[in-house]
Amino acid sequence: MAFDFRLSTLKFLTHMKKDIIIPEVENVFLAAVQEWSDDFMEKVWYAYLVNDSDFNLDSVMVVSKAFGTIDGEMKKTSILRHAFVEVPSVSVVKIELVEKSLLALNNEFMVTFFIGNTLYDKKFIFKANSLDENNTEEVPILFVEGIMVK
Repeated sequence: MAFDFRLSTLKFLTHMKKDIIIPEVENVFLAAVQEWSDDFMEKVWYAYLVNDSDFNLDSVMVVSKAFGTIDGEMKKTSILRHAFVEVPSVSVVKIELVEKSLLALNNEFMVTFFIGNTLYDKKFIFKANSLDENNTEEVPILFVEGIMVK
């Protein structure tokens, strides 16, 4: 009788998956807000991490990239990483500028953080061409017009 390593590994992983609890991220989201830039002499979009929860977010890591198709050609950017020691409850942190040429691409932000000893992570995507002044609504805590991804 031959030992089927793949089958035993699959059974093990299936059993382990049942034991892994992935908590749902609540009251933490991303917002894109247009602000005047003296460097560019025009309004530009900035991405913000919004913590609208009652908990401090610790050891926050944000990994961003943009990808998509422009004129039938696949495009993608390099990966940017941002780290924040803490994001206090009911607060915001500015993550990065969303470059004008990237508005036609999907802008993805993978956010990972701890609340206490529990690890949370969530992927937020601003869809291609969604960052538009006509799509704005008031962003909690910032109290300015922006586009939110929850």
